[in-house]
Amino acid sequence: MRRTLTMLLAVAVVGGFAAAAPSAAVAQGRSDIPESHPAWATPQAKVADAAPSAKLTFRVYLNLRDQAAAEAAARSVSEPGSASYRKYLSAAQVRDQFAASDATVGSVKTWLSGAGFAVGSVPSNRAYVEATGTADQVQQAFDIKLGKYAVKGQTLRAADKNLSVPAALAKDVLGVIGVDQATNLFKPNHTDGRDKPQDVPPGPGFRNAAPCSAYYGEKTDTTDPAYNGKQLPYAPCGYTPAQLRSAYGLDTAAKLGADGRGTTIAIIDAFASPTIYADASEYARRNDPAHPLKQSQFSQKVFPVNPDLEGPDGCDAAGWYGEETLDVEAAHGLAPGADILYVGGSDCQDLSLDIALNWVVAGQKADIISNSYGDTGEDIPADEVKAFNQISLQAVLQGIGVYFSSGDNGDEVARLGTPSPDFSASAPWITAVGGTSLAVGKDGKRIFETGWETGKSTLTNGAYTPAFPGAYTSGSGGGTSRLFEQPFYQKGVVPDALSTQNQTGGKKGRVVPDISAVGDPNTGFLVGQTQTFPEGAHYDQYRIGGTSLASPVFAGVMAVADSLTHFHHGFINPMIYKVTSRTSAISDTKHVDGAVARVDYVNGVDASDGLVRSARLLDYPNLTIHTTGGYDNVTGLGTPNGLLFLFLV
Repeated sequence: MRRTLTMLLAVAVVGGFAAAAPSAAVAQGRSDIPESHPAWATPQAKVADAAPSAKLTFRVYLNLRDQAAAEAAARSVSEPGSASYRKYLSAAQVRDQFAASDATVGSVKTWLSGAGFAVGSVPSNRAYVEATGTADQVQQAFDIKLGKYAVKGQTLRAADKNLSVPAALAKDVLGVIGVDQATNLFKPNHTDGRDKPQDVPPGPGFRNAAPCSAYYGEKTDTTDPAYNGKQLPYAPCGYTPAQLRSAYGLDTAAKLGADGRGTTIAIIDAFASPTIYADASEYARRNDPAHPLKQSQFSQKVFPVNPDLEGPDGCDAAGWYGEETLDVEAAHGLAPGADILYVGGSDCQDLSLDIALNWVVAGQKADIISNSYGDTGEDIPADEVKAFNQISLQAVLQGIGVYFSSGDNGDEVARLGTPSPDFSASAPWITAVGGTSLAVGKDGKRIFETGWETGKSTLTNGAYTPAFPGAYTSGSGGGTSRLFEQPFYQKGVVPDALSTQNQTGGKKGRVVPDISAVGDPNTGFLVGQTQTFPEGAHYDQYRIGGTSLASPVFAGVMAVADSLTHFHHGFINPMIYKVTSRTSAISDTKHVDGAVARVDYVNGVDASDGLVRSARLLDYPNLTIHTTGGYDNVTGLGTPNGLLFLFLV
């Protein structure tokens, strides 16, 4: 499952922030930063003042010199038919044409230094200026009061009103991130299919229980009662790299010499598993011996741990280790010739993961970036949204494809009460990858592929509870954005009935996802990882899924496409929305009435505490998003159709 950030619900405004009344600072030669005050930071919710001596590190993000020109250039290099199509800019060209000037950076640094802050790093693309100081210095510099506020069972730091900066700098400041704690913590979007997706390995070990199948339909459950009138096939034990390469036509591409070589896939998560290379190497040795993960193919960049979050334990580092394992093994499994660059953020906050993403983009460290995390919904600080969009826009200009898993909880109605896609998947300059349930036969070919939305019925005293179609547990994220208007590439393709959802006055929004790949943990991927078992810590294997699987799988598909066509595809959305209307390069994913039987250990590792038997419906019908013919908000345009897709994108 993809890591998700449970966001703090505020008022229903863009970015989840309420605009404060004009500050008195404006009259004192200062300008407010719009929407920089969280709506939940009310006088009634305040529990304490911030300690004046508390240390804060924050970043002042800077505006591009010409946002409109940068967006026009990004559209031009990514839209088929444009004279500049795939004529990407270098990182230096983007910096020289669009980034904040050296003079602007100097002015901001001078102001921060004069306010008593220790000024830190400025990245090569001049996206932000980092600074560290005390809470008291922050209060004086931004004309605010910092306090602690009770919000949803947490106590978070925030300002009492919008931040402000000297009027002379206002036009240059995009936003300030890190002064408040407006976001909760990211979690990964992977799931092993248990009832509580957050209880994922590592940490405690997890193993598949028998029986399970080597391929879809190998074994049928003939001992348990029929489910909805059918004896169900046992869930696959976990597809291997060879099975997924075959299902998506990559084995045929390999015969033409295309296996991802010449392309670098960056994977961004938090922290870094101490056993990742050993685990991924052992996994390949056991399951894909013809395609070892060579040391020369794998590298890591890990940012220092943020002590403010009390180290890795403050972010469930064990869960992130499992995410990294899935991402690395899936990406290498689909594109065994590609180089893998793992970049670990210092912690699981939006800000830290954005820094990791910016490091890859600013330095042109990769051709493809897979991200398997996101927020729950779109209740996001405006500063964070603007900073992220600026980074992803630069990636488009440089021909870097950025892929985000769409989420593992449908349209979040169950958790938020209102339908919403997840950010960052809903952002316009990235490709959102949804999840499917995939049936791979004995011959390695697709039997069917449908939208992943799981309904679970547990066998209790000889009967399935709840009865068919069961209770919803998890599924591909999707829905219509309230933050972002309909992007140019979705016009005329996404049905108005979808693009106008969550909108008022006839407006149209960005709809998620764009495209999909296997994600259902009930038809999931076999991974290998060092975990902690009752007998000690050691390597073992288990089945896993989520759109955290779909994103690196699709990244692998695109790496093979790169090596087959001998160019880097960059931002593919404008192309795939055109391709789907005139070719069969993308398989239309439709609803299939399918289900599998699952057997699980009660304790996750062995049968000593008993077994749980259940039926898992593959495309649960009782949701507000649905798998249909044509574009839909569960699987987007569909799934890649072998060589037709690889050659035509």
